[in-house]
Amino acid sequence: MMYKPYSLQNFREIPQMKFLSEEQKFGIEVVGTVLPFKTDNYVVDELIDWSNFEKDPFFILNFPQREMLGEKDFSKVASLLKQNVPRAGMLNEVKKIRMKLNPNPAEQESNVPEFKGKRLNGIQHKYREIMLFFPTQGQTCHAYCTYCFRWPQFALNEFKFAMKEADQMVEYLKANTHITDVLFTGGDPAVMKTKFFEHYFDALLEANIPHLRNIRIGTKSLTYWPYRFTSDPDADELLRLFGKVKKRGINVALMAHINHPGELKTPAAKEAVNRLLNAGVQIRAQSPLLKHINDRSEIWAGNWKEQVSQGIIPYYMFVARDTGAQDYFAVTLNRAWQIYRSAYSQVSGIARTVKGPSMSCSPGKVQITGVTEIKGQKVFVLNFIQGRDPSWVGKPFFARFDPHAVWFDELKPAFGEPDFFYEQSYHEMLA
Repeated sequence: MMYKPYSLQNFREIPQMKFLSEEQKFGIEVVGTVLPFKTDNYVVDELIDWSNFEKDPFFILNFPQREMLGEKDFSKVASLLKQNVPRAGMLNEVKKIRMKLNPNPAEQESNVPEFKGKRLNGIQHKYREIMLFFPTQGQTCHAYCTYCFRWPQFALNEFKFAMKEADQMVEYLKANTHITDVLFTGGDPAVMKTKFFEHYFDALLEANIPHLRNIRIGTKSLTYWPYRFTSDPDADELLRLFGKVKKRGINVALMAHINHPGELKTPAAKEAVNRLLNAGVQIRAQSPLLKHINDRSEIWAGNWKEQVSQGIIPYYMFVARDTGAQDYFAVTLNRAWQIYRSAYSQVSGIARTVKGPSMSCSPGKVQITGVTEIKGQKVFVLNFIQGRDPSWVGKPFFARFDPHAVWFDELKPAFGEPDFFYEQSYHEMLA
């Protein structure tokens, strides 16, 4: 299949747009003016059920919905579009709205390291053992998820992370011997041609870094454009490159974003999974818990079962980050825990590799491990899966139960404590 992208400029050319009213199409234009919008012919033709598109998870995952903007902001942008306001005036108003949508969630800017007097804006290093690398050529996607917490990468230049200098990546990695994992992220690195993967991977191999154990690739391409790993012109070369890295003793792990079991059921997706596994690539699956998409335990249980049946390792259930269209997708933390617990109980031990519900917030990845009552007080039981300080990991702590909370920042310490145990050292760290 030949790749064909659709964006705000040409989405009306999609044949299935005949099923939408003019009001619905205009709603896509309004929200897509604020939040980035892009999809492709595979998603449109193979994933979306157009007979029930208004409730279809893949339609909602790709096409902006009116409710993703507040009524006041939606009306403002709609009015500007109807008036054909000049581009400069439109962008000025749109940026004001974007800046209200928390474009820097979990203080990502604070994860950018300084090295030899220079800020490395294509690298993030938040956790001791893992370094994130943002290759310049991978800072777009085959299609954009409407929940994407990295939407500013595509919409706001001042929040863009990117780097094309492989030597800076290698130099930083050599100087930080505790780093065992490099995560190529974006955007979506799998939009890159194989020659760019080769440029970066060869630099790592030639550097012969003894502490480098794993190269991870964060991607949605496995289910948004599986042909990247099957029939794209350089797909075979990419798989050979992965095999080359494996032969050097470095594990290659595809960190696949799989929001719904339906993504894995097409022949193209199954072929892509098989080819990657046969090339020695490990595939792990993660997703946020999203209202309108997968906020039922049977969907999650089905997702994990389907993953395991194809040889994929269930990895994370995340809580949707507090950015972009969070209000549209948010599920309360209490309900998130209930959904996770119920789904977990429906699968065998082989699928219980999954961790969740987890919030990737500024201090670290905080997991809700339970809701219970202690000394007459109902509490959330929490745990750091990852932390800016590794000594925080695995140390249970407690927050007052809040049935309405949807994000970690809304929680308060339990039992009258003024702060959570890590807060003083965390603030000192940021200072």
